[in-house]
Amino acid sequence: MSVRVERGDPRDPAASALLRASHALMESLFPPEDNFYLDIEALTAPDIAFFVARRDTDILGTAALANRGSYGEVKSMFVAETARGLGVGARLLAKLEDEARAQGLPALMLETGNLLHAAHRLYARAGFTRRGPFGDYPDAKSSLFMQKRLD
Repeated sequence: MSVRVERGDPRDPAASALLRASHALMESLFPPEDNFYLDIEALTAPDIAFFVARRDTDILGTAALANRGSYGEVKSMFVAETARGLGVGARLLAKLEDEARAQGLPALMLETGNLLHAAHRLYARAGFTRRGPFGDYPDAKSSLFMQKRLD
C-alpha cells in the first residue's frame, strides 16, 4: 500500500469527515468534560501543523502537532476504520515527530482516552511512556497521558 503523509487542511471535506468521526467516537466513549479534542477551525491555527495520510486521493488518517513552546502536543490522531492495522497511524506519528524535531521541540506529549487500547499500543511502540497531566489538562479518570523525549 502506497501511503504518503503530507500537510493537509482540516477543512478539506474528507479530512473533516474523519475528524467528525473521531469526535463522535470520543463523545460515545467519554463524558463531555473529558473530551479535549480541537474543533476543525482550531486545527487551522498558526501553531498547529495538520497532516493527512493519503492513498491516491483518499484520506486515510489525520494528525496534528500543536507547538506549545516547550513541547509539541499530538492532537487529532485518527485513522479511518477501513485503514486500521495497515501502519497508517505509525506513519502519521513519525511525521509528527519529524515535524517536532524540525521545529526544535524537545518532547512530544499527548492525552488520549483510557479505553483506546490500540492507540496506547501505537504510542508505546513509538517510544512514548506514561506520565501525569500536563498543560491545562485536569487529572481526568478517562485520560491517559504520555510523552516522548526527542533530545
